[in-house]
Amino acid sequence: MNDVAATSPNVSLIELLPADAIQEIDRWIAKYPTEQRQSAVIQTLMIAQEHNEGWLTDEWITAVANYLQMPKIAVYEVATFYSMYDLKPVGKHKIYVCTNISCKLCGCDRIVDHLKQKLGVKLGETTDDGRFTLREFECLGACIGAPMMQIDKTYYEQLTTEKVDDILQSFQENE
Repeated sequence: MNDVAATSPNVSLIELLPADAIQEIDRWIAKYPTEQRQSAVIQTLMIAQEHNEGWLTDEWITAVANYLQMPKIAVYEVATFYSMYDLKPVGKHKIYVCTNISCKLCGCDRIVDHLKQKLGVKLGETTDDGRFTLREFECLGACIGAPMMQIDKTYYEQLTTEKVDDILQSFQENE
């Protein structure tokens, strides 16, 4: 017996997510053989996280495990291995600054320092108003646009401190 039965069977992803999100998860599950539905765990966690203010609670991880019929510990292993998942509250917008070699050579340190000063936070912290969480990211795969960062799902490339200020200002104006 796996620990699916040992998780809280009362926690249902269907109760936590809107119907369209469940349909999206089911489309991911359908891409795999029936006995390998757990292969959809990465996308299921992403969808769950998006619907829970950007982070995963124990309840949400349990619900994912129950829905995918897999051990809760296996879901935790995925959620703690990949840096795209958060297990504690985060800001409304996640800022990931690439710090790999291409970005490093093109001045990402200057961008990181500017963001830390501008937002008043260190890497890994969230602004007091809960708007932004600032993170370092090993590689975002856009070396040609270095230095670069990602905010939520949007890439911003060939950054300067002035461009960063304009980007942050656009978030201010759109909220």
